[in-house]
Formats: sequence, structure tokens, C-alpha cells
Amino acid sequence: MARKRIRIDMEDSDGARYDIKLDGNVTREKVLKIFEMMDLMNVEEEQEVTNIDSTGAKIWHIVDKFFPMGKFTSTNILEKYEDEYNEPVKLSVISTYLSRFSLKGKINRIKTGREWTYQPIKLSQKQV
Repeated sequence: MARKRIRIDMEDSDGARYDIKLDGNVTREKVLKIFEMMDLMNVEEEQEVTNIDSTGAKIWHIVDKFFPMGKFTSTNILEKYEDEYNEPVKLSVISTYLSRFSLKGKINRIKTGREWTYQPIKLSQKQV
């Protein structure tokens, strides 16, 4: 397995800054432990005021809310979208937006069989 480097910079509500670096055999479990530690320290993520009136913003909200670190398909997004907003949307519209998010570097896109599988890119990872 390739060595990975992850750096997490945080600031809490009191203005204290934290810089966490992971280097080497970084696993999902280790990253989740870091997030648990952040939760214990009451370090909150910056809450951006987002305008959720466009279809793209709604789709990104679904990705961010329900699949922050996990893998998903466009069909998963379709189901959550219709549950969350009580309005229909075409699968092709969701697929188009997910493709655009992939081109912008917001999510990874991998062909799995006959469909695409997506996963958000949350942490900056550099392979050594």
C-alpha cells in the first residue's frame, strides 16, 4: 500500500487552531478516530451559508448530508433527493451534476460494472 499524507487544519469556536498530520499507513479507521476526537473537543466545521435553491446545490446538499465519506450511485442520490425535497428529478439530471462535480474535483468517479460509483473528496491526500 502506498504511503499517504493527510493534513487537517481546524479552528474551534474560541479561535484556537489545530493542525493534525497523519503520515504513513493512513486507514479509514484512523481518520474516523480523528473526527471522533474533534467531536470530543467540540471543534465544529465552518458552516457555510449556502443557497439551496438550484438543482445542483440541492444535489450537493444530499451528497454532503447523507454520503460525507461513503460511496454512492446516482440512483442513491435520486432516492434521497425525492425524499428530502418532495419533488421529482430525472436520473439523467443527477448524473450530469455528479459528472460535473467529478470534473471540478469534488468527488471521485469510478466505473463499477455498468454504473458509476462516486465518493466525496473531503481530505487532501498526497501519495508519497
